[in-house]
Amino acid sequence: MGFGNRVYNFSAGPSMLPLEVLEKVRDDLLNYAGSGMSVMEMSHRSKIYDSIINEAEANLRELMGIPENYKVLFLQGGATLQFSMIPMNLLRNSRKADYVVTGTWAEKAAQEASKFGDVAITASSKDKLFTYVPKVSRADFRPDADYAYITMNNTIYGSRYSYVPDTGDVPLVCDWSSGILSEGIDVSRFGLIYAGAQKNIAPAGVTIVIIREDLVGHAPKGTPVYMDYRTHADNGSMYNTPPAFTIYVAGEVFKHLKAMGGVAAQERFNREKAGKLYGYIDGSRLYRAPVEKDSRSLMNVVFVTGDEALDKKFVAEAREEGLLDLNGHRSIGGMRASIYNAMPMEGVDRLIAFMERFEAANLK
Repeated sequence: MGFGNRVYNFSAGPSMLPLEVLEKVRDDLLNYAGSGMSVMEMSHRSKIYDSIINEAEANLRELMGIPENYKVLFLQGGATLQFSMIPMNLLRNSRKADYVVTGTWAEKAAQEASKFGDVAITASSKDKLFTYVPKVSRADFRPDADYAYITMNNTIYGSRYSYVPDTGDVPLVCDWSSGILSEGIDVSRFGLIYAGAQKNIAPAGVTIVIIREDLVGHAPKGTPVYMDYRTHADNGSMYNTPPAFTIYVAGEVFKHLKAMGGVAAQERFNREKAGKLYGYIDGSRLYRAPVEKDSRSLMNVVFVTGDEALDKKFVAEAREEGLLDLNGHRSIGGMRASIYNAMPMEGVDRLIAFMERFEAANLK
C-alpha cells in the first residue's frame, strides 16, 4: 500500500508535499534551528521568524523571476478571498473588468466581482462543459477595463492555458492556485498573480499574491483595512499575525525546488508525468480524457469510463491499493488524478498499472 507506509494522494487539494520537506519539518518541529521551540510557537515579530519569511520571499522571487517592481504578499482567507479583494482594489477608473470563464472557480470569481462593478464575460467554454480553453486576443478585451481575469489552471475540469492572453494595456489578473511553480511563466505579463498554497506550495493557510506596485494603493475610502493590498504591502505581510507555520513550510518547499533545479526542471518532470498518463489513457479502450488535447492540464488529469457505476468501482478499488482520492469533483463525477509537483513518477506508474488491471477485468 503506497510507498513505505504512505499512500499516493491524488487529491486536488490539500495535496501531497515532498517527502524530503516533510522529513525536514518533522526534524525541526520541536526545536527549530536551535531556538528551543517550534515555528508554531515563536513570535512572528522575532528576528528568527523574520529570517524565515524573508528567505521564503527571496527564494520565491528567484524561482519565478519576479521583477523588483512587484510586491509579494503572504495573506490569509484562501484564494476565495481574492475573488472579492481583487475587484475592491483594482476597480478604480472605469470600474469595468473582463473575465474569461473556463471553469467553476472563474465563474465564482466573476459572480463575486459583479458586486463591485461592471463585469463582462469576454469568453467562456461552458458551451462544451469547460473541456477547452478559448483563444482570446487583445481585441476581445475592453480597452478601458481596469483589469482582465483568467484562471490559469482549472482544477475541476482538468484544463489549462497553454498561452498567456495578450490584453494590451489592461492589467492581467491570474488565479494560479493549482499550477503555480509547475511551469515557467513571465510574471511581467501580469498585473497580479495569486495562488492558494495547498496544491504546490504548502499546507492550507496562506495565499500568495504577486502584485505590480502601481496597482497597490487604490482601494476606495471605506475599504476594510485587511482588504486593502496597501495594508499588507506596507507592513511586509505582518499587519496582523500571518499563517506563520504554513509560510515556513512554503519556504522549505521553495528550497527543495531550488535544489532539484528550479521551475524549469520541475516543468520537465511534470510534462513527463502528464504525458505518460495521458498517453496511456488515449491508447486504452476503457478510458477517455474529455479535455481537448491543446488545453489539457499538467496538474489535474480528468478521465472517465462512460459508465458512472464503473467509475465509482474504479475509485473504490484504487483506494484499496493505496491510490487515494481519484474521484472527480462532485459536480461532474468521473475520475481525476491530481499529479502536482510532489507526486513522484512512481505514483503515476502505480496508477497506470492499476488502470491496466482494472481495464482487463472490466472491459466488456
